[in-house]
Amino acid sequence: PAGAASAAALPVVINTWAFRTAAETAWRVLESGGSELDAVERGCGQCEIDQCDGSVGYGGSPDESGETTLDAMIMDGNTMEVGAVAGLRRVKNAIGVARKVIEYTKHTLLVGESASLFAVKMGFPYEDLTTQKSLSLYSEWLSQSCQPNFWKNVVPDSSKSCGPYKRREEVTYKEEQTSSQRSIHNHDTIGMVVIGVSGTVASGTSTNGAIHKLPGRVGDSPIAGAGSYADSTAGGAAATGDGDIMMRFLPSYQAVEYMRMGTDPTVACQKVISRIQKYAPKFFGAIICANTTGSYGAACNKIPGFTQFHFMVSNPLLSRPTEKVVDCI
Repeated sequence: PAGAASAAALPVVINTWAFRTAAETAWRVLESGGSELDAVERGCGQCEIDQCDGSVGYGGSPDESGETTLDAMIMDGNTMEVGAVAGLRRVKNAIGVARKVIEYTKHTLLVGESASLFAVKMGFPYEDLTTQKSLSLYSEWLSQSCQPNFWKNVVPDSSKSCGPYKRREEVTYKEEQTSSQRSIHNHDTIGMVVIGVSGTVASGTSTNGAIHKLPGRVGDSPIAGAGSYADSTAGGAAATGDGDIMMRFLPSYQAVEYMRMGTDPTVACQKVISRIQKYAPKFFGAIICANTTGSYGAACNKIPGFTQFHFMVSNPLLSRPTEKVVDCI
């Protein structure tokens, strides 16, 4: 039965990882009469303020040049509008800027320095995203010969050296080793789905991306259908994990389409993970799903060191936002 995994009730707020304050903030917004989009923006924004796990917001995950940049998106499941920013510099409230992309432009995604200029026009202050913590992460990485990093097929050998690199003439195609060791203890995204009493769906994500990424790298988080997806005729989903692999499969879009066909949210999440496993059995990742009845579920890929996935759920049947755990498959 559809409710076997989770008693369905609306409204529902579900978010990746045990980010409790994010769940509480989103739930409070709904309780006080705010919209589903408001709840997503404020919930994910709370993680930006809290620097959830050092992987959301300022002061975490410095790139190869030591700079922290932010990616975020927000999606309205009624209108299918998306606002997103990637590689946002010197502005802390990335999901707030993403919301302004919907409200004040006809665009979907703004990137880099130009996204920052747009943010300033919208009234967001320039602030330093670097902290002592991010500086120490960066200097520690430099002292360890820049390991791990995201280069391949270059000289000098990127597994032993900081470069500067040049491309090797011979390109070797071998199975990618995912940097799962990095990701497991550095959760890299908050993803959130909010479904209101009338079944209206909104979703969003915020992250500072993969630590030690190449400057300019954009992961799955700000990409509609990859990082999250919302459709008020079916449901919503949000993904977390190794964005470079996961974004290739549009997992959030795929999960929502499974739910549209009547698939239980837990099963929809599991089917998405299984599809990615065929190509990248060792990938690090998880997904949350909720349909328009308020039924929800989650799934994750089982790898050493990551056998369970924790996520938060708030609905009228729970006395408070509650941490849930699912065994990886």
